[in-house]
Amino acid sequence: MLAAAAATLAVAAATPATLAYAAPTASVSPTAVAPGGRVALNLAGCGTKVGRATSSAFGEVRLTPGNLEAANLFGSATVYRNAGTGTHRVTFECAPGGERVTVSLSVTPGAARGGTGGSIDSMSPGQIAVGGALVAGALGAGVWILRRRAAA
Repeated sequence: MLAAAAATLAVAAATPATLAYAAPTASVSPTAVAPGGRVALNLAGCGTKVGRATSSAFGEVRLTPGNLEAANLFGSATVYRNAGTGTHRVTFECAPGGERVTVSLSVTPGAARGGTGGSIDSMSPGQIAVGGALVAGALGAGVWILRRRAAA
């Protein structure tokens, strides 16, 4: 009976130490991206100042601390333009040979948006034409006013 109580006490004493330890966590944002798009990489809970993320979608990226305590490691990657669509594994590693965490990244069909940044993507050709006409009219009125003042 005394041996059982001693064993229980030993387990209870060790339990808080194991519960206080948290495994590293990782995230990729956004979780779905078109080929050529960029993703942000975040690795937390390593306690190291160096880490890396690797994937068949973008290769290997070095992660660096976001603060002096190295609570989080950050990086970014550009998905290969020829990356296959579907789910790709992203493996995060705390320091060389350290703990690993794997998350998923979905590569969707279609090209990455660029150029206009989506500013006119949802506009119809008619809306673009009306906007252009308003801008041209405003410029014309400005030139007319300036020429009229110069003549007077």
